[in-house]
Amino acid sequence: MLRFKRPLLPLAGLLCVLGTTQALANKADDTLVYASNSWPENVSPYHNNLREGVILGHLAWDTLVYRDPKTGKYLPMLATGWQWKDSTHLVMDIRQGVKFHNGDELSASDVAFTFNYGLDPVSKVVTLQNISWIKHVNKLGPYKVEFELKKPFPAALEYLAGPLPIYPEAYFKKVGLAGFNKAPVGTGPYKITKVVSGQEVLLVKNPDYFKDSPIGQAKIGKLKFVLIPDPETRIAQLMTGQVDWIWRVPSDQAEQLKMMPNISVLSSETMRVGFLTLNSRGTEQENSPFKDLRVREAVNYAINRDGLAHELVRGGSRPLYTPCFPSQFGCDTSAAKVYPYDPAKAKKLLAEAGYPDGFSTDIYAYRDRDYAEAIIGNLMNVGIKAKLHFMNYAALRSLQRAGKVPMAFQTWGSFSINDASAITGVYFKGGADDEDKDPELISWLEKADTSVDPATRLKYYRKAIQRTSEQAYWAPMFSYTSNYAFTSDLNFSAYPDELPRFWESSWK
Repeated sequence: MLRFKRPLLPLAGLLCVLGTTQALANKADDTLVYASNSWPENVSPYHNNLREGVILGHLAWDTLVYRDPKTGKYLPMLATGWQWKDSTHLVMDIRQGVKFHNGDELSASDVAFTFNYGLDPVSKVVTLQNISWIKHVNKLGPYKVEFELKKPFPAALEYLAGPLPIYPEAYFKKVGLAGFNKAPVGTGPYKITKVVSGQEVLLVKNPDYFKDSPIGQAKIGKLKFVLIPDPETRIAQLMTGQVDWIWRVPSDQAEQLKMMPNISVLSSETMRVGFLTLNSRGTEQENSPFKDLRVREAVNYAINRDGLAHELVRGGSRPLYTPCFPSQFGCDTSAAKVYPYDPAKAKKLLAEAGYPDGFSTDIYAYRDRDYAEAIIGNLMNVGIKAKLHFMNYAALRSLQRAGKVPMAFQTWGSFSINDASAITGVYFKGGADDEDKDPELISWLEKADTSVDPATRLKYYRKAIQRTSEQAYWAPMFSYTSNYAFTSDLNFSAYPDELPRFWESSWK
């Protein structure tokens, strides 16, 4: 059993606190208000890597390619066609007649600028791993570009269909990154009309959205994204009609919300995974316990994955032992070492490592405090006394990249990219977020990411997964589920890639 479960204020109690007066449904003015608990550090999709930023990115911008979430097929979006000249040169035809929200017409110049700017260190792109496979993008004509790859990269279309939108060259150069964050411009189904940093983003339906888009025209006239950090407040505002859609609803409260006549609830597993990073190279602490493999293994045995998945996360969550999501290409679940919940074995390993009475450490987290505290309870059971430091993601990332974080509870949704490279390439391939810098592991992942032979890719991803689990670089724990709650006036569909497609939503 879990040691911790966050106490929940009954929904009836929330109504008593707020009163029972219902606000007018936002259906009346054709505005969908959606709320979340995190704010992207920059609205520019290339300069944040929070899920909230990914959502805004797909609402206000388009990508060259679109992957149909139901069929998995790659469809033309801002590119009308593509052809591989060879394994490192991809030629794309750019759609004509598409306009950015400010009236500028899309051309090959915008496509080349977007990627070449992102590859320039001056741009300080946060999501560099998503474009680092590109060497340069060459303009071949007014509506034709060539992607020159550093090495073969078989997942290129998957990435181009994911977190890689196209920016307007002339406008971006005019306003700069700071101006773009305040007044962003894309080609997407919605226009961003107002950004109040840390509070709200207003969007309106793009009346000039190109008719041949594979996602079709948006159905709801206006969207409003609001930041509401407190989960009780988010639920309360949904119940009183101030908000139309929320997610990350705790499972207990999701069950209660199902009984509300004017609220619909959906629960589904997502590609997001939860894990503990264990800094095997140590921090500034001279004798970091996590340098010892036995300590890292002890942490893995201390985690009650079944309890976390089935009692706390729920909604279809499952225990995980791989540093990736099972549906991703290359995520071979049979390759991972399985660490069953075994506190006695964890204590034995700690004693062998010289910590018979356990030890004290710091643990960092940026979301889902109740999950982090449940994990701390598991660690306490074996004598590891972890002090929680809860902060925003940008602050945690900076500390972790500086090597100052011994242990962190983190999550990763892979930008909805259905390829193992979208997670293993970030955390184990020698980049800024790789705390282990294992040369052999880096070499295997390089081969897995660049081989044009699927069998070779699978072989090296398997070796990499074996290595990460046998060395216990991480303690993978569970898949995330999303509990969505929204007004019953709304038609809304959920997808495993954790991307709410609000352009599909409509009022009943």
